Amino acid sequence: MKKLGWIIYNGNLSSGGKFLDFAEWIQRAAARKNSEAVIYKNNQLLSLLQTSGRSLLQDGGPGLPHQLPDYVFFADKDIYLARQLEAIGVRVFNSADAIANSDDKITSYQLLAARKLPVPKTLIAPKVFPRGSMDDQTIQTAVRQLGLPMILKEAFGSFGQQVYLVNTEDELQRKVHELRGKAFVFQEFMVSSYGKDIRLHVVGDEVSAAMKRRARDDFRANVTAGGITEAYTPTQAETDIAISAARAVGADIAGVDLLFGPDGEPIICEINSNAHIRNMYECTGINVADAIMNYILAVLKEDVHV
Repeated sequence: MKKLGWIIYNGNLSSGGKFLDFAEWIQRAAARKNSEAVIYKNNQLLSLLQTSGRSLLQDGGPGLPHQLPDYVFFADKDIYLARQLEAIGVRVFNSADAIANSDDKITSYQLLAARKLPVPKTLIAPKVFPRGSMDDQTIQTAVRQLGLPMILKEAFGSFGQQVYLVNTEDELQRKVHELRGKAFVFQEFMVSSYGKDIRLHVVGDEVSAAMKRRARDDFRANVTAGGITEAYTPTQAETDIAISAARAVGADIAGVDLLFGPDGEPIICEINSNAHIRNMYECTGINVADAIMNYILAVLKEDVHV
């Protein structure tokens, strides 16, 4: 029986083209597997809460004109919409909890450390309100624990943005002041991984594709920040760590970024619950969308037999 799916991406971004492109890759992969998948912007599916319960409105209208889907591929971070879909009985990939866990980098690091997975040494900045200021003792503790240079990383950010390299205490003081009111971490700077990392695309219990990224003139290796890519064959240790990282945040599908430690050992940088796949394809020739759809349809089949 043909499965009906929805693919949801964010409709309120000025750079929405790349997000629609991602959704269309998944849609084409679904069609190859004989699954009809309809693309929606998140602002076309409004969550309605009322005394009688929870439901969806389409384009603000009186209700959806057709049946709910068998699955949703959620190419967005609208956690509340994902939870609404789950509440009305739709299977969402990734789950709302997985999206929330990976979107918040502080939560990600807490979950990874709880499983004793390798992460950079990280100090969570205490909450400071926008009109407040961080006490100097906290800043000095960060310097003693992590040294300089160090990384400051906001809890929420994408494409390598909201990540800052500070080299001196004066720079650190200024950046901490700028970040008032935002959640962030102080983090050990992995100089051994300056301008290079590995992106592994995890689907279920497998790494479907991997690439190495190198920056021309930046400590970050993200392609959006100007990094160049090459196909990469991960070691067993790198594969195991990437899969374990995805499991730690509860993700079915994830882009896991690994840094190179001082002895070349893999260290988890971050986890992305909706990692785009075009760059991976252009680098490796592997269309991760096919692996994603194979996985989704296999899980739905297992759910039927449970």
